[in-house]
Amino acid sequence: LQLVQNLMHEDEEEGNRMQNVGEQGHMALLGHSLAAYISVLDRERLRKLITRIASDTTLWLCRLFRYESGSAYYHEDDREGLLKVCRLVINTRYEDYSTEGYTVLNSRQPVIYQSATCRPGLGQYLCSQLGLPLSSLCTVPCNTMFGSQHQMDIALLDKLIREDVETGKLPLLLIANAGTPGAGHTDKLGRLKELCEQYGMWLHIEGWVTTLHILAATRSDSMTLTLGPWLGLPAVPAVTLYRHEDPALSLAAGLTSSQPVEKLRALPLWLSLQYLGHDGIVEKIRHAVELSQQLLEKLKTLASIKTSVEDELNSPVVVFRFSQETSAESSGGSVEGYFAGEREVLDTLNRWLCERLAQLVPASGVDIVELEDEGTCVRFTPLMTAAALGTQRCDVDLLVERLTELVPVLNCTLRLRLDFREEVYRHSALSYIEDLSWPGLGAVRYEPRIEEMNDSKRQLEVEKINSELLVKLGDLDADLLFSTGLEFGPEKDCIFIGMAMEDLDVAELVDTIAALGRDIEENGRLLENMTEVVRKGIQEAELQLQKDNQDKLMEEGVLRQIPLVSSVLNWFSPFQSTVKGRTFNLAAGSLDSTEPTYSMKAQTGGLASPETPTSSAKRLPGQRLFRREGAGGSDSHSETSSVGQAEDLSRERVPQPTTPTPPVPDEAVSVAPESPETPQVPAEPEPTQEKGEVGTQEGEEEERQPEGQEVPVEETGR
Repeated sequence: LQLVQNLMHEDEEEGNRMQNVGEQGHMALLGHSLAAYISVLDRERLRKLITRIASDTTLWLCRLFRYESGSAYYHEDDREGLLKVCRLVINTRYEDYSTEGYTVLNSRQPVIYQSATCRPGLGQYLCSQLGLPLSSLCTVPCNTMFGSQHQMDIALLDKLIREDVETGKLPLLLIANAGTPGAGHTDKLGRLKELCEQYGMWLHIEGWVTTLHILAATRSDSMTLTLGPWLGLPAVPAVTLYRHEDPALSLAAGLTSSQPVEKLRALPLWLSLQYLGHDGIVEKIRHAVELSQQLLEKLKTLASIKTSVEDELNSPVVVFRFSQETSAESSGGSVEGYFAGEREVLDTLNRWLCERLAQLVPASGVDIVELEDEGTCVRFTPLMTAAALGTQRCDVDLLVERLTELVPVLNCTLRLRLDFREEVYRHSALSYIEDLSWPGLGAVRYEPRIEEMNDSKRQLEVEKINSELLVKLGDLDADLLFSTGLEFGPEKDCIFIGMAMEDLDVAELVDTIAALGRDIEENGRLLENMTEVVRKGIQEAELQLQKDNQDKLMEEGVLRQIPLVSSVLNWFSPFQSTVKGRTFNLAAGSLDSTEPTYSMKAQTGGLASPETPTSSAKRLPGQRLFRREGAGGSDSHSETSSVGQAEDLSRERVPQPTTPTPPVPDEAVSVAPESPETPQVPAEPEPTQEKGEVGTQEGEEEERQPEGQEVPVEETGR
């Protein structure tokens, strides 16, 4: 037991992931343990017990679904019951099949008909298990002009059957839906039963057989029920109810077994049905249908939400999807027909909508379904999920509330996608990435402006810039989501922008992306060239220092270079050196003289750094980035705030001086020839560009002098 427990939980990182099993679930699980213990009883006692369990369960199910004179087959795979029914029909229609085998099928090829809305792979599974060619499977399309688009076209089915009969084929079986797997629609079972009786075909029904379908389903020859999900019972087998009078053929088809142990499959269901009772089972199914009707009524009042079950009064499934507002307009034009990939974008947004609803309201059990005509939709199937998740009416109300909050986000994102694309096209450094599978505003890539790069180096540069740009955008105080896109998406090295709100300023957003990308590119280019610039500057400075030392030697003479003589000579005749220092401008990459600095007592800027446009409008307190302030005055605000954000980021990296000590210039490093005898000139505080800062520094220097004393004037000129 310890080994089993370790195997169950060895890969778990957080908590217990086992499904919440209630008392009725424990009752069903108990049935499997009891079946194993009962199987060791003596043969006679085991036979009596199994006969009682099987007969009781079959009787209760036939009464519950009003299926008179029926038999039951219990199976784990929900397709296995239909497979055994097909073998029963083949044994019935081909009398020599039990002795001649598949050779009797050559005389008249059997044909199995199924609706186009049947679950995928069902017909192929039957043909492979029965040994029939795929030509024995006929898929009947749904209505195209009249009736529901999810119901089987009966007129076309009649035509197909007549054509098969005329070519010598044998219509064998028809698979109809009482609740399609996708949209929950039901075929016209009464009309299909009449058609089957006309051609001597077997009618099998699959799907969610609820109150609406029971009366029609009782006329079918067989139907498959999946009671486990309906009633919230784990590990409960599926049941196929059928009518047939020949027990020998049922035994030959495998619907009945001579092995007593196989009949114990009904024990978990036998215990669960007694625990729930007739009223409890009916209440669970009725509760699921009421939840569907509650959601359907509320969805009809929501704009931009289209449902697919308007004609189903008691359908246990609701399928809906977000649909664009054709009357809505954006600054770039109307939404209707805004680009060729409209269907793909709507499918992507509906997929995102379903994922968000499943996260916000997990008790709803909504999932994604792909329909041929509608596309990607959100499906609510309380009959399959409510019993296990405990869905209540308050959960449906919460689902509608969250849906009401998400619909405006979808509408805004759909309208602003075109505006975002047009804004990106206005920037030469940005490339718009067309990715219809991304549920958001769109994707953009910053392209460096260096043309002489090879492809591999350029790819690395693009990856580096966009990765740094993504980090900077993520640090901004904005409501937008910036990411690298889907994990297995086709586009790489891009920045994907998430869902948008109504007050999003698209122009400001795109300007900010371009400004930050340009800042990253220029900083990276400066760092790449810094090594070469500094190396050349040091070499030039060394040459200048050597030349200055030679000039100094010529001015001072040889005697001043002798240690003892130079001291005496300097005492009798002081010498003022005229050798000046050098300053190295990192931005310009040039070596300049420091004479202007000492003469003007201020550092002269050589090459000014490229100006960055500043924001002309201040953001209101608490206002986040990319949000329009209002209908008026928002244009001037959005045009400049993105660049101001880039200035703030660059300004944070340069520390500002707080004391009046001699500052080191940002873009210059002063160098001078070494000479212990040369009088040192004290550096004055560097005045800044703004007058207020100069006044502050001068005031601080005056305050350091003692009161009542004049400032001495040095005669040496220092």
